[in-house]
Amino acid sequence: MNGHLLLLGVRGPEIAPDEAEMFRKLQPAGFILFGRNIVSAEQTRRLTDELRTLTREEPILAIDQEGGRVTRTKEIAPSLPSANAFAAKGDALLSARAGVLTGDQLRLLGFNLDFAPVLDLDHHPELQNSLRGRCWGRDPQRVIDHAGQWNRWLRKRGILSCAKHFPAGGRALSDPHFDLPSSDATITDLLKEDIIPYTALMPELDAVMLAHVLFPAIDPERPASLSKRIVTRFLRDQLGFDHHLVLTDDLDMGAIADRYPDNTDVVAAIEAGNDLAMICHRTERAEDAAKRLGKISPILVADAGKRLERFRKKFQPPPKWDPAKWEKLGVEIAELAAKVPEAGATLPNSPVADY
Repeated sequence: MNGHLLLLGVRGPEIAPDEAEMFRKLQPAGFILFGRNIVSAEQTRRLTDELRTLTREEPILAIDQEGGRVTRTKEIAPSLPSANAFAAKGDALLSARAGVLTGDQLRLLGFNLDFAPVLDLDHHPELQNSLRGRCWGRDPQRVIDHAGQWNRWLRKRGILSCAKHFPAGGRALSDPHFDLPSSDATITDLLKEDIIPYTALMPELDAVMLAHVLFPAIDPERPASLSKRIVTRFLRDQLGFDHHLVLTDDLDMGAIADRYPDNTDVVAAIEAGNDLAMICHRTERAEDAAKRLGKISPILVADAGKRLERFRKKFQPPPKWDPAKWEKLGVEIAELAAKVPEAGATLPNSPVADY
């Protein structure tokens, strides 16, 4: 079995005995937490501490903490404004401050990886393609300025970052949580705009997440997340992201789950060149997925293992839990939020906001 090629969700705010047994057996690369796992700050820190005891290697402990509507701690702490709001404010120092506070907050809770920043260009702000309010703008330079500052200071505070959704989730015309979006963009189109933030920020990114978007002009058969043409040949070989950790978006999203039954998505993801396949919700399929991954090329497994080992060397141990520090962070987050007005919601939320 190759359970270490999986990144898994956790069912609830506490780890069930059967779940702990599965994690010990599979030894996944790590875990991602959602709102369903977060009841209080103290409970969340206990949960991340316990997850650390279930794997022999220090696990990835990840979360989607972008600000705005994708804030997993919104029930236990004030929320920072969205990327869209910071970009509209136009002060990169405020974006940097948001990175500082996000990093401090996540480290105190025991995390070591934030699935952010979003580097998608906002091609369709009027559509619900799951990215409403989550992008730093349409102009690549503005994205570089603001996401770059946020990312830089998040990492300075000890949290690793993951750019998403490569190559261009912002070109999607629908929400991949429900179906598989398609874009007619070519490699040339992407290089002119969408790829610029990735290459500009490349030295300061720890990981890259692939989009569940089909680009028929590049690969008519598979979405970007499962496409060797996009993951290996474009991202790794052509652009040079061969030292970064590369992983799929959640394979339980409708774009993938409805089209790839029986864990064929997991195998396709690793064979495409991803280091990790992410199963966030239907973790009951993780053991079968790990068995299927046991049959893939040992060369692919070894390459992924090397990148994961390199990634782990960047981890910083979490600080001692400090309730006073947590309260102080809440005040500082609220003070920053008061300086950056958030545009009101005009479209129904994507499921990404409610996980």
